[in-house]
Amino acid sequence: MTVIRKKVSLLPLAIGLFFVSLLNLSGQAQMPDILNNGTLQEQLEYIQGRTQIYNNFRAIREDMFQKVKNNSLDSLSSYANEIRALSINLKDRDAKIDSLYLLVTGTRDQLSQAVKERDSLRFLGIPMHKAAYNLVMWLIIAGLLFLLGSGFMLFKRNQGVMAQTSEDLAELREEFEMYRIKTREQREKMVMDHFNEVRKLKEK
Repeated sequence: MTVIRKKVSLLPLAIGLFFVSLLNLSGQAQMPDILNNGTLQEQLEYIQGRTQIYNNFRAIREDMFQKVKNNSLDSLSSYANEIRALSINLKDRDAKIDSLYLLVTGTRDQLSQAVKERDSLRFLGIPMHKAAYNLVMWLIIAGLLFLLGSGFMLFKRNQGVMAQTSEDLAELREEFEMYRIKTREQREKMVMDHFNEVRKLKEK
């Protein structure tokens, strides 16, 4: 009886060695184009569809695993660098908007002072008609307001880019979580199927 058990226990080992030999033979194969050019989701789906599960272990070529791992880390690093760059750019835009706001406030104060001194209007030491003086001042204010508006639009655009980047990153994390849950469910189902088969064999 003991001898029979030893012979039966050698069967999974033989099958495992068979799969390892197949992996060694296929390890020399060329890297698929999808792992170089495809999206991260396409790469994960390719790996899922082309690998086999045995005893709750997924057999995957080491070079493919390293490739997908490096691609995932590169994507996350790229998103992180982009977010950092956008944060720095946002701070710069905020500083420019604050400086433009102070500049506009100062210009408005100067305009108020000029209105009080309307009887002796001078611009850079040159006597000027009130209408021409007002035109020049309003042109300056319009230019400053245009700069302020441009800075605000750039700020809003950068906010949109950051929001889109955060959304893409959240979607990527959600897809990875769904893939992890799906893989776990498949493994649990396989364990249950294996357990049922073993139980049926014992009943026979």
